[in-house]
Amino acid sequence: MFGNLFVEDEEASSSTSSKGRVLKGPEEPPPPRGRSNLCGIKNQGGTCYLNSLLQTLLFTPEFREKLFSLGSEELGCLEDKDSPGAKESLICIKHVRLIPLQLQRLFVRLLLLDQHSASTAELTDSFGWNTTEGTNQHDVQELNRILFSALEHSLVGTTGSSFINSLYHGTIVNSIVCKECGNVSQRQEDFLDLTACVCGVSSLEEALWNMFVEEELFEGNNLYRCAECNKLVTAAKSAKMRKLPPFMTMSLLRFSFDFAKCERYKETGRYSFPLNINLRAFCEQAEGDDSDYSYELFSVIIHKGGCYGGHYHVYIKDIDQLGCWEPPEEESKPKAKKKTSEEKACESKPQEEDPLSILTAIISQEPSKTVLVDQLGQKLMNNFGFSWNKKFKKQCGAIGKFLQSHGEVFMLVSNGSKVTLKANSTEPIVPEQTNDAQGEGDQDTEGSRWFDLNDSTVTSIRERDIEKQFQGKESAYMLFYRKTQLRRPPQALNNPQYKVPPQLIKLAQEENLKLQLSREEFEATNNTIELHLHLAPLYKLENGALQPVCKESESTSLSFDRRKTVGDLRLAIYQMQDPWEGDMALTVAKSLPAGLHLYNTLTDDAVSLYSAGVTNNTDLFVWNGTEVCGSPVLTGAEWEPVLLTVVRPSLDHDMDEPKDQDPTKGEAPGLRKEARGFAGGSTLGEVKQALGEPEESLLCQEARGSVEPGAGEGGGASGWRVFPPDDMLRTLKELSLKDGDAVLVLEPQSFDSSVFTLDGDVVTVTTPSDCRWLQVEHQPNIRHGQREEEPSKVKVLATGNTLLLEVKQRAMERIQELEQRPLEGAEYCLRHVDSAGKLLPPVCEELSVREAGVRLMTTLTLSLGRAPEASQLFLSFSVGVAPSAGLERDIIVEKTCTVRECLKQMLDEVGLEGSGWHLRQLDWCEEVGEALMDEDTPLSDLKISNGETLIIAEGQLPPKGFLKLFVWLLVSDSRPSVDNGFMEDSVRAVNGAEDVPVCGCEHARLRAVGQVEISDEATLDELKTQVLTLPALSDLCVPTSAFLRLWQLEERRLARLLRGPQTMLRKLKLTSETNVCIQQLFKEEDLGAKDVLLKVKVAVPGEARYYPSEELLWDASKDPSARSLRSCVAAHYGLSPDSLLLAKFQPEKHAWEEISSWNQQMSKKKKKKRTESLLGAPFQLRDGDTIGIKNLLIDGNRDFCTSEDRLGQQRLREQVELGKGDQADGFCSTEQKKKQAKSRKPEVGLSISVGEFR
Repeated sequence: MFGNLFVEDEEASSSTSSKGRVLKGPEEPPPPRGRSNLCGIKNQGGTCYLNSLLQTLLFTPEFREKLFSLGSEELGCLEDKDSPGAKESLICIKHVRLIPLQLQRLFVRLLLLDQHSASTAELTDSFGWNTTEGTNQHDVQELNRILFSALEHSLVGTTGSSFINSLYHGTIVNSIVCKECGNVSQRQEDFLDLTACVCGVSSLEEALWNMFVEEELFEGNNLYRCAECNKLVTAAKSAKMRKLPPFMTMSLLRFSFDFAKCERYKETGRYSFPLNINLRAFCEQAEGDDSDYSYELFSVIIHKGGCYGGHYHVYIKDIDQLGCWEPPEEESKPKAKKKTSEEKACESKPQEEDPLSILTAIISQEPSKTVLVDQLGQKLMNNFGFSWNKKFKKQCGAIGKFLQSHGEVFMLVSNGSKVTLKANSTEPIVPEQTNDAQGEGDQDTEGSRWFDLNDSTVTSIRERDIEKQFQGKESAYMLFYRKTQLRRPPQALNNPQYKVPPQLIKLAQEENLKLQLSREEFEATNNTIELHLHLAPLYKLENGALQPVCKESESTSLSFDRRKTVGDLRLAIYQMQDPWEGDMALTVAKSLPAGLHLYNTLTDDAVSLYSAGVTNNTDLFVWNGTEVCGSPVLTGAEWEPVLLTVVRPSLDHDMDEPKDQDPTKGEAPGLRKEARGFAGGSTLGEVKQALGEPEESLLCQEARGSVEPGAGEGGGASGWRVFPPDDMLRTLKELSLKDGDAVLVLEPQSFDSSVFTLDGDVVTVTTPSDCRWLQVEHQPNIRHGQREEEPSKVKVLATGNTLLLEVKQRAMERIQELEQRPLEGAEYCLRHVDSAGKLLPPVCEELSVREAGVRLMTTLTLSLGRAPEASQLFLSFSVGVAPSAGLERDIIVEKTCTVRECLKQMLDEVGLEGSGWHLRQLDWCEEVGEALMDEDTPLSDLKISNGETLIIAEGQLPPKGFLKLFVWLLVSDSRPSVDNGFMEDSVRAVNGAEDVPVCGCEHARLRAVGQVEISDEATLDELKTQVLTLPALSDLCVPTSAFLRLWQLEERRLARLLRGPQTMLRKLKLTSETNVCIQQLFKEEDLGAKDVLLKVKVAVPGEARYYPSEELLWDASKDPSARSLRSCVAAHYGLSPDSLLLAKFQPEKHAWEEISSWNQQMSKKKKKKRTESLLGAPFQLRDGDTIGIKNLLIDGNRDFCTSEDRLGQQRLREQVELGKGDQADGFCSTEQKKKQAKSRKPEVGLSISVGEFR
């Protein structure tokens, strides 16, 4: 009835994945007990009420021992119930008393099992509860009575059939005294617990006084009929306790009903109760010692919340001293006499200078005794006012390494993401107390050992903390008293095995052994990392980076325990690479676009791999530490290689014999490009030397944003800036040159050509539109690189507006004159020839040179055949397999022709019949690729471009289970950043399609690059690999698929980031016809399940606009709260998190939703009761969301809206006003639906199923 309000308060103990740390291992075993040495109970979702009552019964020694006194001869054995013949033997099942047996086992686990918390699943199964019952919250008073009744029924016919009555049963006698004759009428009532009124009463004593001392008079209209007088008389009614039980249970009636409002409510006023109470005044017989009537409080069940929802936990006094009580951390420094500032400085200085004691104190004051490693530095700042980096990093190293090096005190759990204290660790150092304060603390420790058992969490509290539960929404609900006469024997103290049956002790010992083995196995697996070894003999130094000698050479994988030392790793590699000559150095390496680069060398053999910063999937280079193949290698971040695109002129000195140009490449005629890597610490002068250029050569950098439309297609020019002489002494890093940047190398004679002009420090590269000629060559038998004789070549004057038909006619006339013979054949066409000598598709003669995309100053071939018209496509095709030299056929079809019609024409061309054929495209490897699934779709809609080759494949279309995905490329209008970027200049849009803008994404466009066909059983990594086979992406240079990011598109919006390289497409819920977008990165990326990729942009102070947005990767796996996001943003920009204000942009509303501060998500006790997740409502952060940032230190305006946002909001308001009348009814119905949705579920009664044992 309470839904999900009753959730576990403790930190989630499940294993949290930590990106890049360790290999995936077995499930994490339960952690050991905390410093209290007491075991908590797991919450099944809403069983906090059950957990509180069970802990109270466990810490009632007399109840526990009575239960343990029942053996298997009376209760039966659980093994008999689960035996193969149990179903046939009903007698066997009848005598197995499940509830007491499971309660015994639970108590043994709570007492003896070394685990942080125990499960009640087996016990609730014995209750007959289903899985949903564990999520329903019930009243603990109701459970107390039902559980006792179930135990009594379960123990019928055993020696324990009356032990509930012997411990909790009492009697009350109600008396009515006639005022006229003095006749006394009595009626006796039994009770297991007393209900005390709270409404209108200030204390438990007052409530008991009203119940057992105050008399109720029957007078006036409310008279009593006396049996002796036989008439209505005045009488007095009273009640007294006749028999007191050893244990007195008081239920406080905090829930009442307001008849005026017709609703329930909770009494939250002050209601006190004593730690010790004497009930003599409330008893019928007052003789005897005070000890017969004296009770002491030993358990308080507390309810937090209202009458429709809340949470239970319990304060318990440890009677048998089974736990390890210690003063609560927040009160471990009691008030003492005032001291001088010098004395205080002397006391605080050792505390603040000792990082071990500081971290121990921070961890020990957490309720769960565990802290996220990423949050430890922030807690240090909050508690002590200084950071780890400034105070201790210089002498102690990083905080993670410090924790690892002090394994005797700290223990890393949950894949190293959390830290806790070991059970035998030293206590945190606290300042000395005065004698008065010391005595007070000792007295509190000896006189009461109270603990707060809150589901899985067990913490020490002081006796005076009980007074805090007198009032408020979190207040006492049930009180448990025990007679002071009940004394525990000395052998029961500090002895959890006291009176526990031997067979149950043996069972606990076996389970403890299994837990120990599983923890050792988990630790071993959890600390195993995968290393990639690169051996020096297989590499060479080239272009400032290490390159493999053979493309087939791969790194050697090695699984190793990160707790072992560097020396152990070195010895293992020695054994693997026996023999190894000379010294061996192990250096951390990283794969960059330019090649493999080396960073820090592991020199200290005594340091563990964890302390050395070696993580999972780390690349290690094994070498002699000085050179590779005789070449010295520069290491470190400052020498990171940069992959530059070196552009050189490729001018023809003999204009009569111009070089062939390949129009399929991204290079402009007259230029050739080459990728070269250089060390980032090299100067520009050293780069010129490495390129072998003379001193007088010029190096130029491309002028950003200066490329004019139409460059390279009939008009325009590109600009380059010459590096000044001073830049020759600056390094590539200082010049901010990044991977992919282009550098133009020009010799002085290059300016003799009309292509290059120098104006000051700007070099202009003129496109071929100013060179007005085309060369046409003719060779009758040229095809697929077969040449029989030198072709005839002629030059034809042409401009961008000249029709290609005119060019062909002029060329044919001059060739006939040159060869002095007529041309063979009736029809001729103009075609390009690639560098391999293969004929490319004919150009459309109806178009001009510019319209057809033909570059001037290039060569065309005059070939036999017909040229396609503007509405037609020239296609090549073959039957069965990819075409080899001379075997493919050519066909011209209309662009509006469907796939089915095109297939029929091709079949008619080759003389084939039948319906068992379908068409496939060729991939970039010239192999048979994806099938054309939609046979009724026009070729133009499928983006079949001119010159493509199709394969007539035998058989029907591929079966179901294959996905056809449309692939787009994300193109950025801005320059790439260091983290990621785009190299889309060499990527052509399919069929000349124009780029489309991305919704909600500034400075980005989508470019169609093709489609792929792939099985839904394929992995995401395989999809990336197949996408790279698209012809439009053939010039895209990607080392591995990890350098690609894949998005799912919805209405031109980046809707979802696809992650998980080995995740199947079916599990990613990709369907056919889905649009996916590929984005190229400059570094590898492997996103975790809860890594969120956000776009962040900082507001310009004092202005309603923002700086350009940046990408931010936020790891939300450990802490998805606003605090974690703010810390991540602050670390990214180097700002203080307290000064930042964040907001999420809602593009559909043109509004910003401010993300509340984490200070508002902390309770008064500074205990995080429930983690606020930004991944859920109301923010629901997803990949691609935009986060606005304001620095309140320099910008006091908290409004995130820009002028564009306000215009968008105004348009939305106008649209609402237009349709206001039509939407009114719909709005009302929506409100009604919301009210109906808020109605509470009907309450479910609590019951426990018990078998018949009579």
